[in-house]
Order: sequence, then structure tokens, then C-alpha cells
Amino acid sequence: MFPLRSRPRRTLLVSLLAACAGLCAPALAAADGYPDKPVRLIVPYPPGGATDVIGRVLAQELTGSLGQSVIVENRAGAAGNIGADQVAKAAPDGYTLLMGALTSHSINAALYKGRVSYDVEKSFAPVSIVGTVPLVFVVNPSVPAKSLQELVALAKSKPGYVTMASAGNGSPQHLAGEMFKRMAGVDILHVPYKGSGPAMTDLMGGQVLSMIETVPAAQANIKAGKLRALAVASAERVEALPDVPTASQAGLPGFEVSSMFGIVAPAGTPAPVIGRLNGDLKKILAKPDVQASLLKQGAIATWTSPADARARVSAEVARWTKVIDEAGVKPE
Repeated sequence: MFPLRSRPRRTLLVSLLAACAGLCAPALAAADGYPDKPVRLIVPYPPGGATDVIGRVLAQELTGSLGQSVIVENRAGAAGNIGADQVAKAAPDGYTLLMGALTSHSINAALYKGRVSYDVEKSFAPVSIVGTVPLVFVVNPSVPAKSLQELVALAKSKPGYVTMASAGNGSPQHLAGEMFKRMAGVDILHVPYKGSGPAMTDLMGGQVLSMIETVPAAQANIKAGKLRALAVASAERVEALPDVPTASQAGLPGFEVSSMFGIVAPAGTPAPVIGRLNGDLKKILAKPDVQASLLKQGAIATWTSPADARARVSAEVARWTKVIDEAGVKPE
């Protein structure tokens, strides 16, 4: 028997445990029956882009594995911030998810600091990274540089002569260029466009000389000889461009930039729900037909644990915050 003076402590402990059980019970009960109604997968961009197509492939597969419809909803606007904000404010029950371009969201966290109503690291519970899209250095064929080292040498010999296009101020392509400038110690002129399409058109026309672009956007023009690929910005060579070396192999060690895609839920979503979704995605992303569908978009199917996904997002935020601060990049 406990001494009399210990009874209040024991009573308090029992009360606290009971209260905790009471708070946890509804969440656990909801997780046990999850899902019992359709799930919304918010894509914060217009239909037809890589994020949308990847989201629709995974939504179809999740519909089969979860036994409930997973419905893609496009909520475009404000560089993806409108759709992301909607998910951040949704009920944390697993019925509203975000199919995010997480590299872009990480950049937005730094570029629009104080102007975005959600925190990309705190407002979401990551489920898994689902795909990565590598970037590639390309130049107009008229440029004398036949390798990345030769492009660096050209830029150093003629400061400000080499122009580098991007899909827009603050885009992953732009910030990859800023990283390149600092790592290679070169002075190049950034030329922002409103999207990859017009940037690629001017690059092929010779109005600008170089670009760091996603492999899906550039590969057809590379294979047609309209652009020359110098290096891919990934740890390993890319299947779609097997003869193109990595940046490290081409003389710029450590230069790795990919656009990262993932599914996240609102912060506070029960761990069993996150675990169910993560487990299903692991099986889905291992399917050859799913990998092939993502590869058509230039995305390499990727699965991670929720903890690894969170760590990768945090690393992206830290990386791009540093680049933006050092380069003095401002939002348009």
C-alpha cells in the first residue's frame, strides 16, 4: 500500500493518464476506420503540369489500395501557395492531402518570408517524397563550350558575357543558376522569363546562351540537336540522357539540384493515418507501370519514410534560404 502522502500524486498521475487517453481515443478511432469516405488530393497548380500528372497517377493507385476514391482537385495560384494554404488549414484527419512540388514550396518559404500564411516545415505532416526531377545544363549549339568546364572557362574569360535563362525570378532554375555562379566562381547574367516555354524558345533561337532546365523540358530538344547538354545536376546519370555526365563528373563536385515532389497532410494528422498512406505509397511506387508513368514526366519514382521526407524538406528550406540571402534574390 502507498503511504498516505503519496496518494495525491498517484491520483494526479491516474487523472493525467485518463485525460491523455481521452484525448487520443478519437484520433486513434478515426485512424482505425481510415478511410471511410473519399480523400481529396489538392494539386496547387493548373491541370496538365508534372505535379498534376504525377498526382493523378498516384490518386488512381491510392483509390485502389485505400478502397475509397482519391479525388484530384486543382487549386492553382500564387506560385502554389493558394492550394498549399488550403491544405495547411484543413482538418488533420487524412481526408485532405497536398500533392506538392516541395522544392518550389521550400523556395517560397524563403522568398516570400512573412507573406505566406503557412510554414512549410511546421504546417504539414509529410507522408512521403514520391518523385524527383533532375535538372540539366544546356547551351545553344553556337556556344563554343563543349563541356561544363569549358563553359566555366568561357564565363571566367568574359565576365557577364554568358547569359543564363530561367523560368522566372525565384524559380528552381533561377536559383540553380545562382548556386552555379557561386560554386564555379563565375559572373553570368540571369535572364528571367515567364515560364520554361519562352525561355527555351529564346535559348534555341540564340537570344540567350545557356540554361539549367528540367530534363523533361529539355530532353527532346537535346536529342534533336537544338540544344547541347553539358551535365546533369544529379548524383547519378539520368536514364533519359545516358551519355551526359553528372555535374560532379564534369568538374563541379557537389552540384546537385532536383525538383522534389511529395505528398503531405495537415500537421497533427494521426500517425496511423500517415503510416497507412506511406505504406500504400511504398507499394505503389515500386510498381513498374507507375515508375514508367512518372518517368514519362521526367520524374524518378522515389519513396521515403515520413521522417526522411521531413528531413529533406528542412534541408531544401535551409539550402534555398542560404542561396536567396547570399544572392539577394527578391520576389517579383
